[in-house]
Amino acid sequence: MSEDTRPFHGVISSIQPRIRLNRSFDQSWHSYLGYALTIVEAEGTPLLVGISEKLQEKHQLRVGVVVSGCCKPVEDSKLESVDYYRVTGFKVFEAESEQPVPPSLETYRQRGPRRLAAKTYETACASCMWGCRMAVEIIIDQWKPWIRKYRTETFCYGPKSCKNYRPGPNRRVTGRNKMVYIEEDWVDEMLTEHRGEDE
Repeated sequence: MSEDTRPFHGVISSIQPRIRLNRSFDQSWHSYLGYALTIVEAEGTPLLVGISEKLQEKHQLRVGVVVSGCCKPVEDSKLESVDYYRVTGFKVFEAESEQPVPPSLETYRQRGPRRLAAKTYETACASCMWGCRMAVEIIIDQWKPWIRKYRTETFCYGPKSCKNYRPGPNRRVTGRNKMVYIEEDWVDEMLTEHRGEDE
């Protein structure tokens, strides 16, 4: 085991999609990286670990399952919504759980996200398989792409009828010459217009 490798053993308390959002003024695109596991170890400390889509497909992980393995700290925390990734030696000890298996990343992509208030995410949606906390990379000036800003944003892929859902304020994106783009409600409506209220 290398010096920067960290072993873990605990119960999964949350599985959500691990998605990175890139913004450039009024343009945006997503990178579907895998899944984000919240693993609670014996001492009660939550560990945020990123796994690949292949690992999730193999084990069909769900909340309540006990797992172990080794992971490494992410190389650039600004680009990740987890603290660790590159999992090796992964094992499942207790696979019985009544919780649903999260859908494929393609299902998330097809459903489309709606912005979710950060406070609502923390209080009601952090353990929901439809919630997502994304690392966001913003290109300020397309002519100077090396100048970038970073932040996190929270989103919901769940049913539109969810009683916990709160959109929060419109997202603001800084551009060149201090211009500001405001991402209004119609963006969410466009991304999810193919879904009914209970989808």
